[in-house]
Amino acid sequence: MKGEVREALEAPFSAEQIKQRQGYFGAMLDYVEGHEVIQRLNDAFESDWSFEIVRHEIHEREILVIGRLTAEGITKEQFGNSKITRNREDNSVVSLGDDLKAAATDALKKCATLFSVALHLYRSDSHDRYEDSYQRDKGNGNGRNHNRGNGGNGNGNGNGNGNGNGNERLTNRQLQAIYSIGKSKSMTQRDIKDFCIEVFNKVPDYLNKVEASTIIQELMDR
Repeated sequence: MKGEVREALEAPFSAEQIKQRQGYFGAMLDYVEGHEVIQRLNDAFESDWSFEIVRHEIHEREILVIGRLTAEGITKEQFGNSKITRNREDNSVVSLGDDLKAAATDALKKCATLFSVALHLYRSDSHDRYEDSYQRDKGNGNGRNHNRGNGGNGNGNGNGNGNGNGNERLTNRQLQAIYSIGKSKSMTQRDIKDFCIEVFNKVPDYLNKVEASTIIQELMDR
């Protein structure tokens, strides 16, 4: 897979594209809608990809499907599911077709994660991954050097004790880390944006590497 294709697939979604829903045990889960995933696949593969439902099962309460996504000669399969929507009055099925489509969309999105589309939203261990990433950056001189101004050991632009690369735009991993760690601290996407604006007068997408490392550390310290 070409580097530019992989980069397009792995690019983080904007805060406006990431939605939230209530999961099991009341936890709030981040997700992107099916049409956003389809658009990402179209952009990355120039619409040269295919998806099919290999198998489906209709049970009393839910529908299970196996989806198959193919692009550039690579095939990925994943399960998808959807609850069957029933009428509250007589328990009749409202629309089995809509439930099947919802299960198919779920399978498509999960197949797409195997191509790294929105994969960070499904990582349960993302906090540990990003903490390790921050420590590596810190060891390379890209760690926390600023004092929210022009004093201290840095000037907020990565020109303090960094390695000269601090002015480069933050990596996808860092951007994903900011939202993931913020979420683990019960912050909303709006809270995370406001926090970054308060510290650097920038939304997360426009931080540089050093600024992003600082935000990650300060979020972990909260």
